Amino acid sequence: MKVLDLDMDFFLTDACPLAPLGQRPPETCAKPYDDEQVIRFLEEQCGLSRANPLPGAIFDTHDKALDFWAARMADGELRAPFEVVHVDTHSDLAFGPPGPDFVLKAVLTRPPRARVSLENYRTGRKLDEANYLLFALAFRWIDRLTYVRNPKSHQDVPSRLLGQSGALHLTSDIARLMEGINGPEPEIPFTVVDDCTTFCDSGFDMVTLAQSPRYAPASADRILRLVEPYIRAH
Repeated sequence: MKVLDLDMDFFLTDACPLAPLGQRPPETCAKPYDDEQVIRFLEEQCGLSRANPLPGAIFDTHDKALDFWAARMADGELRAPFEVVHVDTHSDLAFGPPGPDFVLKAVLTRPPRARVSLENYRTGRKLDEANYLLFALAFRWIDRLTYVRNPKSHQDVPSRLLGQSGALHLTSDIARLMEGINGPEPEIPFTVVDDCTTFCDSGFDMVTLAQSPRYAPASADRILRLVEPYIRAH
C-alpha cells in the first residue's frame, strides 16, 4: 500500500524557522502557494481527484500521522509495511536536537512488536513532529520512503541513517547486539526528490495533511481547505 504524507509548509515560497510554542511564523517569512499551484500539484503530480477522495485525515502536528496509521492498521485498512511519499520542507528524520540517538539506541533494542508506545514516547519528550518518521521506520512500518522537498528545504537527512547503497538503514552498536532476538534491521529504499517540479506519482491508497502551525504563517491555513476535498476523513 502507498500513503501520501503531506505537510502544509511544503506549499510555501520559503522555509520558515520554527516559531515559539503557541505562535506562528511572521507573514514576512514566506507566502503560501496560490490555489492553482496547490491544485496542480495535487492533481497533476500526485494523481488525486476531488471526485474520488481517498481515505485520510488532516491534523495539526505531523507526528499524529503515527496515530492515524496505527488506527488504520488496527482496523485493517492499512497493512504494514507500506510505502510513504513524504512531501514536506523537512525530512522529519530527527536532524535537529536531540537527534536520532534515542531511536537507534533504545527503540531498536526492543522486539519490533514492543516498539510502538506512542504515548510513552511523547510523555518522555522523545517523539515529536520533527522525528516521527524515524519512529515509523524503527517500528518497521515503512518499506519504501520518498522525500519530496520544497525548493527552499535545507539538507536535513542525518547521514548516519544511510547505508552504503543510499538506502535508509537504522542501526547502532547496541542494536546489532540484539539482532539475534530482533533480527537484522531492514534496509529501506530511499529517494530524495530535490526538484519537486520533476515529481510525478499516483496510485495512493491514503493521504494525510499536517498543518504544522509553528512552521507556516497563518495565511497558509487556506491550503487546508484546498486539500480537504481530496480526503475522505475518518
